Amino acid sequence: MMVNTSDILDARILIVDDQVANVQLLEQLLSEAGYTCIASTMNPAEVCGLHTQNRYDLILLDLKMPGMDGFQVMEGLKKDDADSYLPVIVLTAEPGHKLRALQSGAKDFISKPFDLVEVKTRIHNMLEVRLLYKKIADYNKVLEQTVQERTAKLRESEARFRSLTELASDWYWEQNATGDFTTVSGPVLEILGIRVIAFFGEQTDEEITGWNQTEREMLQAKIAARQPFLDFPFSRVNGDGSVQQFRVSGEPMFDNACRFFGFRGIGVETTAKP
Repeated sequence: MMVNTSDILDARILIVDDQVANVQLLEQLLSEAGYTCIASTMNPAEVCGLHTQNRYDLILLDLKMPGMDGFQVMEGLKKDDADSYLPVIVLTAEPGHKLRALQSGAKDFISKPFDLVEVKTRIHNMLEVRLLYKKIADYNKVLEQTVQERTAKLRESEARFRSLTELASDWYWEQNATGDFTTVSGPVLEILGIRVIAFFGEQTDEEITGWNQTEREMLQAKIAARQPFLDFPFSRVNGDGSVQQFRVSGEPMFDNACRFFGFRGIGVETTAKP
């Protein structure tokens, strides 16, 4: 991700200084360097409002001004939730203020009296970082929106898949990697008369028995081996001697890194109606 020279020269810059000579010097310096969007104010109380309106890429801020100093201006700028990056280079003739300015949020400083080469270099470097920060922020917004859109499409696709499987089957089921059921939809209790885990997993005394144990063990072995199965037949003898017959299909699920994370499938009752 690169920042073009033209982007840097088109960046919005605000000069804040109560000395006319300093404002004029910086305006001339920036204009001669090719910068095209330069504004200035000698009133520090205007800075926050101007930044809210124009979203400057760089603010050249004098620290020592009457009425409202540069530190107070930075405190006001930090209250702007729309900009988490404070694009400020402070202008100061007092070396002792440099550390305090950086601690207050300034990104760099320029010493007075001005060294013109230093001024141009620090401004260029600061704008390059600032514009790169903006590009990353914009990219993250686009990425977040793309993720949200794809997530929505995935959920829509999953909903359609569930709807189709419910139309084509009597119940739908999902297991996680450890074999625990995470989803069971459809009238499983009504059809099987038990929780679906009674066939795939362990039975309890509260659950109806009568399953064909050989079929049950064969199906459990396929799941343990992570093998897909289609229309696997199994049956159960009820307490009244009647026989229920079923078919179940399932497939292992893997993520993008080819890691197994469970099974999913469908089941139908195939008992012949009298």
